[in-house]
Amino acid sequence: MAGGPVDFFGAQERAKRYTGRLILLMALALISLIVMASLAVSLVLVLADGTTGQGQQAIDAETFASALDPRLLGTTALAVLAVVVLGSLFKHMQLRAGGRAVAEAMGGRLLNVQTRDANERQILNIVEEMALASGTPVPAVYLIEDNAINAFAAGHSPQDAVIGMTRGAIELLDRDELQGVVAHEFSHILNGDMRLNLRLVALLHGLLLIGLIGHMVLRGGAMSSATRSRRDNSHAVMLALGAALMVVGYVGTLCGSLIKAAVSRQREFLADASAVQFTRQPEGIGGALMKIAAHQRGSQLQAANASEYSHFYFSRGVSASGPMSTHPPLETRIRRVLPNWNGELPTLDDASREARRTRREEAIPETSSGIGQGSGLSTLPTNSRALIASALATIGTLDQPHLEQARETLATLDDRLLEAAHDPFSARALAYGIMMGLEPGSRERQYALLRQFADPTVVAALGDLAEPLETLDPRHRLALLELAMPVLKQLSTSQYAVFKTCLGKLVEAERAPGAMQWALYRVLIQGVEGGQQRRREARLTDLEAPVALVISTMARAGGVDGEEARRACEAAQTVLPELSLTYQETPASFAELDRAMDRLLQSRQADRSRLLESLAVCIEHDGQVSVAEAELFRALADMFECPMPPLLAEHPPRES
Repeated sequence: MAGGPVDFFGAQERAKRYTGRLILLMALALISLIVMASLAVSLVLVLADGTTGQGQQAIDAETFASALDPRLLGTTALAVLAVVVLGSLFKHMQLRAGGRAVAEAMGGRLLNVQTRDANERQILNIVEEMALASGTPVPAVYLIEDNAINAFAAGHSPQDAVIGMTRGAIELLDRDELQGVVAHEFSHILNGDMRLNLRLVALLHGLLLIGLIGHMVLRGGAMSSATRSRRDNSHAVMLALGAALMVVGYVGTLCGSLIKAAVSRQREFLADASAVQFTRQPEGIGGALMKIAAHQRGSQLQAANASEYSHFYFSRGVSASGPMSTHPPLETRIRRVLPNWNGELPTLDDASREARRTRREEAIPETSSGIGQGSGLSTLPTNSRALIASALATIGTLDQPHLEQARETLATLDDRLLEAAHDPFSARALAYGIMMGLEPGSRERQYALLRQFADPTVVAALGDLAEPLETLDPRHRLALLELAMPVLKQLSTSQYAVFKTCLGKLVEAERAPGAMQWALYRVLIQGVEGGQQRRREARLTDLEAPVALVISTMARAGGVDGEEARRACEAAQTVLPELSLTYQETPASFAELDRAMDRLLQSRQADRSRLLESLAVCIEHDGQVSVAEAELFRALADMFECPMPPLLAEHPPRES
């Protein structure tokens, strides 16, 4: 199967529509649940109120009329609705930490990026490659000690996403197969599936809570029946009430699970297709699926909470079939990616031996279609229009050239910088060094501030990195910050407070802080802290001033004179004819840029696409794309949660 290009903004809109349909279906299920629960509870309460001492009650028209009393039904309906809403909100708060909360609920262990285990190093390397190739922050990787072959991606956004892998997956799959699985999970990250999955968990928990309350009431009624007299029928009322709530709650949960399974199956087909598109190796993901089919344990997980997160997994993690299955049949998935598959499955002994062999192979190509390190060029040697068009087309996706460039980046980075990105102390020093490298004339003041406020061990590590930072290719600044994200997210509250304070001090010490420094600072903080959930309803016509400020900033990024920057700004407006943009000659301060970006993050997804297109026209106006323009463009796309892969000097057309 040849995967066609994935439209990021189209995928986001489809995910939004799926969410809307999901909410509609869940609302219908909730209404049905409320109606059934209200009728059942009202009837039980009326019967209890009219029960005689001998426990007899005539069920006649008057009884049913009493049960249908609007006030009683309304009170019961509000109580049921409150339970569902509060249950969903409680689960939502539990999952507020994003992917980390899911991974820990599954019993996952955060992998140490400095691990010496060959299997663990390999999966960390593959995840780093995929993140650099797609332009997303590097997700933390959690290992689940389970011999089944499975994986998942979880989080609210790319900033708080994690990748979970089972022990069976990293030990039994070879490198190409692991890359296919990771590409599948990155598709969920890029297509907005993770947020949808978390919402499903919260909604289903609210529905399930009704049944759980019924179960507790039923148990309480059964226990009290042994201690009460025969003339006291309150235990019978409790039994009836508990049974009614259990039935209604579990019917609601069943309906919700059917909806969850139907949505999940379609998203899995899309993720499989995207994995083929990203890697151009259908044998990778196809081989992983075949090994699951051949494995005695398959993909069935033993974690206590496995069923709650069943729609997160790469393959079916719990026993379910037919409409209740969250994943399509393995055979169907294999034949979609490998149409000529003959039905044979590998033997796991051979598979394990092959996995161990290929694990020791670096498989890093000697050349890449990307731009090598240390070229010393201030502009990218390519047709600017084709380059920027390619960058826009690859937002939220990637393919083989991007993976090759990511491998080359990891291979050509100075070992000292790469090791620093994986060390808790040196990662902070690396971030300081990258921020200081933008304005060499301010370094003495910045060093003095770090000696005053930063951890002495971090300052010492910064000194050790002075030489490789001096020769760092500007194209690799974002990549190094992304590689350091998982370690920086593990800082304690006090450590992070000092780290953030020091970053602010470095900015204040700059003689002339520029847009690129603001962009790197913002990407770093947003990546570590995670993006805030904002309503995306503002129209660009309501955001004219911040749009003008950001476009003016981009127009100056190439170092052109004021008149040329003005013309670039005018060219950008052709994409946004409904706006009246005024070029702002005075460079914006950090605070002004922050306020503008905070407002722009309230824009709709479709308008973000047009805004990025206008920035692209601004960049390519003079026929050249400087490194500063390209990196600022990527950083702005990152802030808009529109991950953009590194720009390629040559971008071959995709296969149809």
